[in-house]
Amino acid sequence: MTKITAIIPTLNEEIHIADAINSVSFADEIIVIDSFSTDKTIEIAEKLHVKIIKRKFDDFSSQKNFAIEQATHSWIYILDADERVTAAVEKEILEAVNNPNGFVGFYVRRAFYFAKQKINYCGWQRDKVVRLFLKEHCRYSGVVHETIYTKGKLGFLKSKIDHFGYRSYDHFISKINHYSSLKAKQLHANGKKVSAFHLLIKPAARFFIHYVIRLGFLDGLAGLILAKILAYSVFTRYIKLWLLNKGIKES
Repeated sequence: MTKITAIIPTLNEEIHIADAINSVSFADEIIVIDSFSTDKTIEIAEKLHVKIIKRKFDDFSSQKNFAIEQATHSWIYILDADERVTAAVEKEILEAVNNPNGFVGFYVRRAFYFAKQKINYCGWQRDKVVRLFLKEHCRYSGVVHETIYTKGKLGFLKSKIDHFGYRSYDHFISKINHYSSLKAKQLHANGKKVSAFHLLIKPAARFFIHYVIRLGFLDGLAGLILAKILAYSVFTRYIKLWLLNKGIKES
């Protein structure tokens, strides 16, 4: 049987880490790469007898690429702490690595939940990510929404993992603030400037895309809330960029 290393990046994930680890218990090696959590993430992980690596966070791609280099096995499964591998996906993963049919990696579809409610639209109906791959052929690139680059063909798993990305409004906002800061720094480094277009039109366009074009209105009140938060995320990104352009850094 082909062996698999599961990798879980963490930062203060005490709520999620036990369930995340248990959902990849089929893996032959589990690595938790932690950005120096200050809660009980590491304490919980240690009790589950996984390999723990502590590394200062610089960006998402670097963190995952570093962990991939530490993996013992060629097949890698990347699991965010707020994701859960279902029994159906586990079965497909084991079948894929033992009979990959020439693929060097596989997309996995995700069922998205917000505050315990499953979101069927708002753009997440087509959500898919590369989670299973051969480390010799794949690496991450990008600061915020990292992308995996592959040397070879990618396949698809049919079943969906569960993605509990935002357990509450406050959790969603805290993630947005983190992502927007990283993105603003990247844009600033690339010499990007801010105009009224970025602060007025782009947030409104983001709301329209998620609520209307991607059918967020069919998710009811949750869809409206999500579309507004996503518009706010764009607005926040460019405010932070504007401040960086003026030489004002976040405290």
